[in-house]
Amino acid sequence: MAKNEIIDVRIFDLELGRLGYDIDKRTSYFQYHPEFLDSDQLSNIFPYILKRIKPVQVFSRFHGETFRGLPPMIADSLPDMFGNIIFKKWFEAKNKAFQKITPLEQLTYVANRGMGALEYKPSAEIPESTTINLEEIVDVLHEVLHQKKITSEKQLDNSALLNIFKMGTSAGGARPKILVSEHKDSGEIIPGDLEYGNSYHHYLIKLSLGKNQELDYSQEKVEYAYYLMAQKAGLTMMPSKLIEDKHFATLRYDRQNGKKIHVLTVSGLTGWDFKKPEYSSYENLFKLAIDLKISYNQIQELFRRMVFNICFANIDDHLKNHSFMYSKETNSWNLAPAYDITYPLNINFNYSHISRALSVNNKRSGITLDDVLILAEKYTVKNPKSIVKKVQDAGKNWRKITSELDIPERVFKEIEKEFVQLI
Repeated sequence: MAKNEIIDVRIFDLELGRLGYDIDKRTSYFQYHPEFLDSDQLSNIFPYILKRIKPVQVFSRFHGETFRGLPPMIADSLPDMFGNIIFKKWFEAKNKAFQKITPLEQLTYVANRGMGALEYKPSAEIPESTTINLEEIVDVLHEVLHQKKITSEKQLDNSALLNIFKMGTSAGGARPKILVSEHKDSGEIIPGDLEYGNSYHHYLIKLSLGKNQELDYSQEKVEYAYYLMAQKAGLTMMPSKLIEDKHFATLRYDRQNGKKIHVLTVSGLTGWDFKKPEYSSYENLFKLAIDLKISYNQIQELFRRMVFNICFANIDDHLKNHSFMYSKETNSWNLAPAYDITYPLNINFNYSHISRALSVNNKRSGITLDDVLILAEKYTVKNPKSIVKKVQDAGKNWRKITSELDIPERVFKEIEKEFVQLI
C-alpha cells in the first residue's frame, strides 16, 4: 500500500489499519483493517475526513507544518519536538536535519506513549523500497524506554521532575512539559508515558526552569492563578496544583479510571489548520460542537469558556487548544475539560497589536457584549448575560489569588490592564 514507509495504527488493543507515506510527494495513505470495519466497532472514532471504507484512502491536501501530509486525526499525535537526550545523540550521529525526519518516523517514536489513545508501530511487512530504516527508530525507542524504566523518584518534587525532564517526554507545546505518573500508595514517581492504570495519578506538568532576562516572573504561577480564577467562573478543568510553588501540574483527562481516552483537538477532528484565520472562529467551534451532538450543558460550557477568554485576555485560544473526548460506551463525543487557560503574552514586551486566535462575530479585537450575545442567540444559549456576569465577576478574585501566590504586583497589574468588562 505505502510508498516508502508503513506503520500500523491501533486503538484500545484493536488494529485500525495501516498508514503509508510517500516522502517525495508528502502524501499519506491509509487503509482500514477489513476485520475492524466488518466488526462495526467504534464507528464514530473519526467522524470526519477518514471514510469507513476498505479501499486505500489518499491524503494529499494536508500539507504544511500542522499536518505534514498526514490525515489530521493522525497528525494530532505528532510531538512538537523530540526532547530526549538519547534521541538527540542518535539524531546528531546520523547528521539528520529535523525537517527531514518523516512523520511516520515521528509516530514510530511516539509508539504507544502519546497523548490520547491512538498507538503506532512499524508494520511487520516493511517494503524493500523503504528509504528510511524504521528499525533504527525502534532501536532508539527501546533504549529510551530502558532508560525511562530505570528512572524513578521517591516523591513529586523539584529534583524528581528535573531528572525526568532530562529523559524527555511525549508532551507537545511551546513551553517545557513532562508527563509524570505518581503511584497512589507509594508516591513513587515515574515517567508518565510508560504506565497507565488505576494505581497512578497521571499528570502533565509545565516546568519552571528558572528566570531569564526576558521573563523575570513565573508563567507557571500565572497559569495556576488563572486556573483558580477559572474555577470561580465555573469552567470545567482537571484538578491542578503547584509543585514546590513553581511547577504547574494538571491531571490528564486522556487517562481516566485506569484507561486511555481517545481525544482529538478541533484541528485533528476537522482538518481545519489552527494557523489559518479562515477556519479560526468561535462560530466554527460551536457548529462543530452541535454537529457532534454534545449536550446543551456542554454548549453552555463552551460559551462560558469563550467569555472567560475574552474577559481575561487569553488570546491563545486557537483550535488546538479546544478538544473533544470520545466515549467507547456510547460511541459519542463530549467536550474535553478546558486547558491552556492563561495569560499567554510576556508582560515585559510592548505589543503594538496582537489579536486573538479565534474570532467572535468576525472580530478578533474590540469584542463587545453585543458580539457575544449574537453568538448566544445563534446557538441558543440561555441566560447569556447572567453567564457573562458570573464569569466577569471571577476577576474580582484576581488580586487576592495573585497576592496569596506571591505573584509580583507589577506582574498582576500589567495582566489586569488587559481584562475586559463586557457588562
